[in-house]
Amino acid sequence: MINLSTNYLGLKLDNPLIVSSSGLTNSVEKIKKLEEMGAGAVILKSLFEEQIKAEAGQMISDNTYPEAQDYLLQYTKNNTIEDYLQLIEKAKKAVRIPVIASINCITASDWVGFSREIEKAGADALELNVYFLPTKKETSSEKFEELYYEVITRVRKKTAIPVSIKIGMQFTNPVKLIHNLYIRGANGVVLFNRFFAPDIDIEKMKFTVANVFSSPSDMRDSLRWVGIISDQVEKIDIAASTGIHDGKAAIKQILAGAKAVQICSVLYKHGVEKIPVIKKDIETWMGLHHFKTIDEFRGKLNLRRIPDPTIYERTQFMKHYSSYQ
Repeated sequence: MINLSTNYLGLKLDNPLIVSSSGLTNSVEKIKKLEEMGAGAVILKSLFEEQIKAEAGQMISDNTYPEAQDYLLQYTKNNTIEDYLQLIEKAKKAVRIPVIASINCITASDWVGFSREIEKAGADALELNVYFLPTKKETSSEKFEELYYEVITRVRKKTAIPVSIKIGMQFTNPVKLIHNLYIRGANGVVLFNRFFAPDIDIEKMKFTVANVFSSPSDMRDSLRWVGIISDQVEKIDIAASTGIHDGKAAIKQILAGAKAVQICSVLYKHGVEKIPVIKKDIETWMGLHHFKTIDEFRGKLNLRRIPDPTIYERTQFMKHYSSYQ
């Protein structure tokens, strides 16, 4: 009998399909539906530090009393956090699958202390969605990396539940970054974050929002690094994210070394009914290749195990297509 179960962040998942943080996971009713469809776990819609500050800022701008600013900021923060904690508590009572909370951080302030409240509310784990946009030429790349280290260090001091960090791919040396996150207490890493992308309407000459959904080809961005990181930082759990739209994509990421895969855009495009289809595709493939468990083929094609590891390291098209005329 084929067994799709996997361990991610020390949590037992019935299968490696995790619904990532989004509007799909912002209510108990939606989370129950995802469990019904067969999701292995859910990441709750992120609590955005940036959004809290923006909402408080709007209230402050509408208020003419300077002494009210600190009160309004704290009021907005407390009420938003309380709603989030209630979502965690209700979701944990309603479903059996792991419920992972998410914080979207833009600073390494004491705000991350909220992670302790997340643990008390019953979350099985915490995903830190971290992004610091380097916009100043005076700031070194090392300085920005230190901000990531500070976030995980502070959070690790506040909570005992497993913690993963969802990062972008714009780093000079992702291997070293992830290794340093691991030694500072990160249990897992999500490769990679899909950030807001601006576009320009050339007729109206104004900024717009680019396509928010991923496409299957986007998976190439993470596949290389899943295969490298699973070899170089063996003890950290990897969840692959972005561009996973079918069972084949999920299988590829697991072969590269991922313990789980996060899906989102495909569910917006085709509905949550796509979850059992992806599961069935994985089961069918495993049966054809005589694998009974996920662990039997996880990492089978990572950097260490393939005959020619330079495939992961190759970056120039001409090295691969030089024979084409």
